[in-house]
Amino acid sequence: MDVAARLLSEHGPRALSARRVAAEASSSTMALYTHFGGMSGLVRAMVREGFVRLEQHLNAVGATDDPVADMALLGRAYRRNALANSHLYSVMFGGSSLAGFSLSEEDRQAGRYTLLHAVECAVRCGAAGRFSTVQPEMTASQMWIAVHGLVTLELGGYLIDPLDADRCFEAQLVSLMIGAGDEPEAATRSVAASGQRLADVRSAD
Repeated sequence: MDVAARLLSEHGPRALSARRVAAEASSSTMALYTHFGGMSGLVRAMVREGFVRLEQHLNAVGATDDPVADMALLGRAYRRNALANSHLYSVMFGGSSLAGFSLSEEDRQAGRYTLLHAVECAVRCGAAGRFSTVQPEMTASQMWIAVHGLVTLELGGYLIDPLDADRCFEAQLVSLMIGAGDEPEAATRSVAASGQRLADVRSAD
């Protein structure tokens, strides 16, 4: 799946053939058909695997007594997954057709369970008086859309000095928390705390 995602990302749809994927993976076309039922099955498996890896990153974010810091850390985990699995990430959110293999609506919506992390966190932020409690699902979706947009630009190499990806991401996190109803000073502190928690995780790695 990693090989196929890399080929698609680096060389485009024409590179995604059973023969080339098998050769790049030091395998055989028969193995590809045995495990995935063909190229269409491989594409679907790539999308689902991408969301499994995203879920693993989000699951690592534990709930604390600072739910806004937790929300910011979910955003950091989303970005970290995208950078670690950039080829799969581009496949997960590709067009309506990937290398001629169409994805069904079910395929495309299969990964929405990962958004529940942000929805549940938005509810906790509201209960703590930090966010508006009107529409936690909308709050979570808006944050997903915003972070996804920044990460996509980052992967495309569009965010450069003096407004590089790190600087833009930090400012975006604070703005998102304020936009959801948090006080500016409190949002800034929580976002900073989330950054330290991520640094601690990286040190542990």
